[in-house]
Amino acid sequence: MPDTTGHVPLPPGGPVAVPSVPPAASAAPDPTTTTLAVLLIGPAGAGKTSVAKYWADHRRVPTAHISLDDVREWVRSGFADPQTGWNEHSEAQYRLARRTCGFSARNFLANGISCILDDAVFPDRPVVGLGGWKRHVGPGLLPVVLLPGLDIVLERNAERSGNRRLTDEEVARIHGRMAGWYGSGLPIIDNSQLDIPETAQLLDEVLSRSIASPPSW
Repeated sequence: MPDTTGHVPLPPGGPVAVPSVPPAASAAPDPTTTTLAVLLIGPAGAGKTSVAKYWADHRRVPTAHISLDDVREWVRSGFADPQTGWNEHSEAQYRLARRTCGFSARNFLANGISCILDDAVFPDRPVVGLGGWKRHVGPGLLPVVLLPGLDIVLERNAERSGNRRLTDEEVARIHGRMAGWYGSGLPIIDNSQLDIPETAQLLDEVLSRSIASPPSW
């Protein structure tokens, strides 16, 4: 019986390779027409989800947005809320959600659909953070850090509700840990004074440079 589901087998490696740019190329590569896998990193309140959704909505090629928080919250009964304390259960659900996101990203990419993932990845946990995403998505993943000032993050967090709203102390602690990305070699966008469309435009510029010269991570 023929397969009518439209399933495309996953490639043995990671996502599509980052396109190589000839040394003599006179124009910067256009990330808006390239199949990409992007990881948008930042603290709670940085605007990751809003920017990722806008960026995915306005690309000229098919693009999916995958939010780690959304996938974690697929667990309803028995959801391990990190706000009640980070423990083995919340850690296990985080790892499961990341694997699920990684599989989804690879499946989209195998079908020619770009994707942008967002997650609060900490620089002081390389094995759990970036290392995990590289394992689950592949070496062609392009990480970008979104890191506005603490005052902006606190203001945006105050507008949140439910289990996504954190205490000011927790927001400050997370923001401080995220500052460790400076000096890491990853591209960083300070969107303190930028609206969502402006940030998405700057993200395209950063991705153009990353395609031309992929960061070492």
